[in-house]
Amino acid sequence: MIRPDYEGGSIVNLMRSLGDACGALPPLPYAPLRDAKVSLGDTARHVVLLVADGLGYRYLQRHGAGGHLHNHLQARLTSVFPSTTASAVTTYLTGLAPQQHALTGWHMYFSELDAVAAVLPLRPRGPGEFDAPPGTLPQRLFGHAPFVDRIARRSVFVSPQAIASSAFNLYHSGRAEVRGYQTLAELFGQMTAAIRASAEPTYLYAYYPDLDSLSHIHGVGSPQVAAQFAALDEAFGAFLAAIAGSDTVVLACADHGFIDSPPERQIDLAQHPDLAAMLARPLCGERRVAYCYVRPEQAPRFEAYVRDVFAGRMDLFTGREMIEQGWYGPGAADPRLASRIGDYVLVMRENWTLLDWVEGEKRYRQLGVHAGISADEMHVPLVIARCDS
Repeated sequence: MIRPDYEGGSIVNLMRSLGDACGALPPLPYAPLRDAKVSLGDTARHVVLLVADGLGYRYLQRHGAGGHLHNHLQARLTSVFPSTTASAVTTYLTGLAPQQHALTGWHMYFSELDAVAAVLPLRPRGPGEFDAPPGTLPQRLFGHAPFVDRIARRSVFVSPQAIASSAFNLYHSGRAEVRGYQTLAELFGQMTAAIRASAEPTYLYAYYPDLDSLSHIHGVGSPQVAAQFAALDEAFGAFLAAIAGSDTVVLACADHGFIDSPPERQIDLAQHPDLAAMLARPLCGERRVAYCYVRPEQAPRFEAYVRDVFAGRMDLFTGREMIEQGWYGPGAADPRLASRIGDYVLVMRENWTLLDWVEGEKRYRQLGVHAGISADEMHVPLVIARCDS
């Protein structure tokens, strides 16, 4: 079991150090990275943060030896809890731990809407759309400041064209210039152009999702993921060569790693109707971390069922325990956090997953999964390359 190292070894602490290097005001309320060799105190004119969705530290160690990313590997960090895009990318985009930004998984119950929604596309779970004016949901549901609005640097976001103008992305890009791309070559082309076009200090955030999407479909150990990783590594090396002499520091990191969960390790709530009847809402969170909203009178039965039927496959916590034990980060919690993680949190062991479906929801299969607390999911690489002037 790997818990986030919020005291100096997590992506939260990376963002504190990055904020200090870029002049964030006020400073982010966390400890900086404890490892002196990854200090960004002497930062360059241009600072690049590339987030490769799904690139775990162990995957890079196993498959990247001798490559460009591995040659610049500086440290192993932990993700946040849960180790999933909705929570970890929001940390990159805000500098805040989930304890403060309160985005806790792919599916979340929002009391503001009295509804369960997929947070990144901001759509209801199941069919339909929210009856809300365009662009109003982020202000209602988020309320935190983008990282780029804390720093006194020109900022550029480079995102996949399909999500560059999404409500989630536009909210978190703040005052940054947003550039879209469609191919791996265009991603690094946009990054190179943004650096070469600016003489003023620049912060550039870039997001690459393809390792994640392929891992979900084919599994993290698949040849499809290996081929895409090789292409990313080659493109990263070419990018460093293209910006040589530009006085740029390039950081590459990830939001989480992956494990595979084969069908025999997948628990479908439909096969447990007695447990489903105890729930007041559909499961929220992730397949590896499930948030359960339990009918009040059913709480003792729910606890007994989980402990008896699922013994050895998951651990049971109350939502309050998770917050008090610091799973989501240090410091005072956002007042909305408790309602967004439910009455109980089920944390899967080994490579078990738990899922359910709602009426009208498109069913899909996932071999590769994340959000849990295994080393493969929780540990992410920190790559740092300096392209001095």
